[in-house]
Amino acid sequence: MGARMLRITRTFSVNTLKSSSLCNEHVYFRKTKMRLVSVTEQNCSLRNHSSAPGDVKSLRSVINPHISRIRNIGIMAHIDAGKTTTTERMLYYSGYIRTLGDVDDGDTVTDFMVQERERGITIQSAAVTFDWKDYRINLIDTPGHVDFTVEVERCLRVLDGAVAVFDAAAGVEAQTLTVWRQADKHQIPRICFLNKMDKNRASCLKSLLYLQFPIGEAKTFRGLVDVVTKEQIIWKPTSDLDDGKNFEQKPLREADDSNLFQEVQDARNTLIEQVADLDDEFAELVLGEYSENFDLIPADKLQSAIRRITLAQKAVPVLCGSALKNKGVQPLLDAITMYLPAPNERSYEFLQWYKDDLCALAFKVLHDKCRGPLVFVRVYSGSLKPQSAVYNINKSCTERMSRLLLPFADQQIEIPSLMPGNIALTVGLKQSATGDTIVSSKASAVAAVRRAGRDAGGEKRSTSDIESLLLAGVEIPDPVFFCTIEPPSMAKQQELDNALSCLQREDPSLKVKLDPDTGQTILCGMGELHIEIIHDRIKREYGIETYLGPLQIAYRETILNAAQSTDTLDKTVGDKRHLVTAELEVRPRLGERATTKPVIEYAASVIEALPQELQEAIENGITNSCIQGPLLGFPVQDIDVTVQSLTVHPDTSHTMISACVSRCMQKAFKKAGIQILEPLMNIEITVSEDHLSAALADLAQRRGTIQEIQSRQDNRVVVAAVPLAETMGYSTVLRTLTSGSATFTLELASYQALNSQEQSALLQRRMGLV
Repeated sequence: MGARMLRITRTFSVNTLKSSSLCNEHVYFRKTKMRLVSVTEQNCSLRNHSSAPGDVKSLRSVINPHISRIRNIGIMAHIDAGKTTTTERMLYYSGYIRTLGDVDDGDTVTDFMVQERERGITIQSAAVTFDWKDYRINLIDTPGHVDFTVEVERCLRVLDGAVAVFDAAAGVEAQTLTVWRQADKHQIPRICFLNKMDKNRASCLKSLLYLQFPIGEAKTFRGLVDVVTKEQIIWKPTSDLDDGKNFEQKPLREADDSNLFQEVQDARNTLIEQVADLDDEFAELVLGEYSENFDLIPADKLQSAIRRITLAQKAVPVLCGSALKNKGVQPLLDAITMYLPAPNERSYEFLQWYKDDLCALAFKVLHDKCRGPLVFVRVYSGSLKPQSAVYNINKSCTERMSRLLLPFADQQIEIPSLMPGNIALTVGLKQSATGDTIVSSKASAVAAVRRAGRDAGGEKRSTSDIESLLLAGVEIPDPVFFCTIEPPSMAKQQELDNALSCLQREDPSLKVKLDPDTGQTILCGMGELHIEIIHDRIKREYGIETYLGPLQIAYRETILNAAQSTDTLDKTVGDKRHLVTAELEVRPRLGERATTKPVIEYAASVIEALPQELQEAIENGITNSCIQGPLLGFPVQDIDVTVQSLTVHPDTSHTMISACVSRCMQKAFKKAGIQILEPLMNIEITVSEDHLSAALADLAQRRGTIQEIQSRQDNRVVVAAVPLAETMGYSTVLRTLTSGSATFTLELASYQALNSQEQSALLQRRMGLV
């Protein structure tokens, strides 16, 4: 087995989990070169990685070390891979909780919402701060469900490193790929934790890990071997209550297990070769004094090299264990402090403009009934203190912060200051929301802009270029589901509006709008579960029993052909005559990435004599006409607009110009012909061989297109594309077809055109004819 494993490992290279095909023997990843390295940290003398029994640390005892000993990390994974359980063990072994919570019992620290404890899933990210061996760890436990991907996105935006948790029996799952791509986008170094090694069919070879050696399999899993130090770590329960605190750590000798010893020996040699390929400094060491005998290479030299290539994102260290069975978490904590970066080891371009002035990012908002909005901030430079005024660049306003709080899930304690590299809660910021940049004053922001312009090396920088350096926000995906929401009576409408306003500020992926025709409030969300959770929170947290209309699909509209249109608006208001004549051309845009923002061009004769303020009025009219299409009122996407001519009377207001352009656009749309686009979802179904044919037949009836059928252990994984409209209530149907054994994940892929028959049927349904 060892020789076979090494043959596979020597040819294994990976940069991201961007595209994967998981088969029974190994995993393929395709992109550029990145190696997976399997390691755990050495700690020979330690036998008990936690505080004394019954001694629970106070949050006030959390250390405030030098910035080099701070770690801001996130736990990310597919749903049910063990993120929250791993977080719970970290808090227990670091001494901050007295007993081990369980997700199934609903008593974990980070899943504190009622909805999370009822469903056994993480819905919103939770932050905890604790210390481990003189390191301060600011940890965020993120959701694994695709409906709450924006929670992962905004947390990764402020983190310096991440732990990707894998289910050893399930391998690489759909949402794991999604969060891995998000981490790639933010260039976050990460380590992998192969969890659930105690499950049947859990195997390093069959999942992801090629160099870490568990001791025992499935129910006999009792420890692991550190490839770097060639030490074995074996957990030995001292009583019926096996909390994983006590373990034995000793060198692995050939007399203990000759086969295991040889496998570890070969694996360490391979690891050294891999690291030498990726790190020149270590390569010189290997080719020099240690070329004859790799066994003599010190563990600390190898660990330093692994850290360098991890921070450079050339490699991903991989560890294994079983969080639920309390094995492997202490070495994971050691690896976090050893291999993931400190805040001062991450390079942020915008920091050079601020120097030592305050620069912080607000990345999450919670509402507390007593204290009002609590804003999570990450401080990049400078420091924050209570009772200080800060300037919000995005909102262009000054706010006073009354208090600073250290988060521990739903508990907080007051702190006197917040130093660079840390994460905390602020009280008193009424305007700040997700993605806002906070500085000490307006003068500080102006000075930063001036430095950015001066340091541009003579290049001409526009204001938007400078803002892109300073204001790094969070990308929010467009919602795909919507429904009406109504209060029990009109007397409760104001309370509902306030509740929705608070929830929107907490959750930027939730959109609320008013239907201009009916006056109804429309709730737009990322999925059925997302809207269900919002509905439940309004009832429990705000005491309003609301009524939801049927879930509807967020379609889009586009044009089929190019068309030209001319429109004249001539109105006299008071003693002023408003006269505008506009001629526009619209064309369908053929691009890879769909966007609802139109590309606006001007004919040469128009742009020469067009003042800036008139250009803004024209663009407002064009943009507003694309918000609601002429056919069903959905946003219009993928169009190019050319302003061919514009004649304006001197007294004409900008509002009238926008109205004329918007009306001209509507005429052009009708001439061009409108096509309805529907959201197409990527679906991944994990199903047993016995129920595969039933699942495939059902997908075919739903207009699904099968792209691939993979093997994953004893199950089959169906990768397909299916219209979102066909997935309503799919979870119930799939459970019925497969006796509750199948699972699936959905993710928005793109928008595709409806055929003429389906479009006609949709129009009839929307008009109430069927």
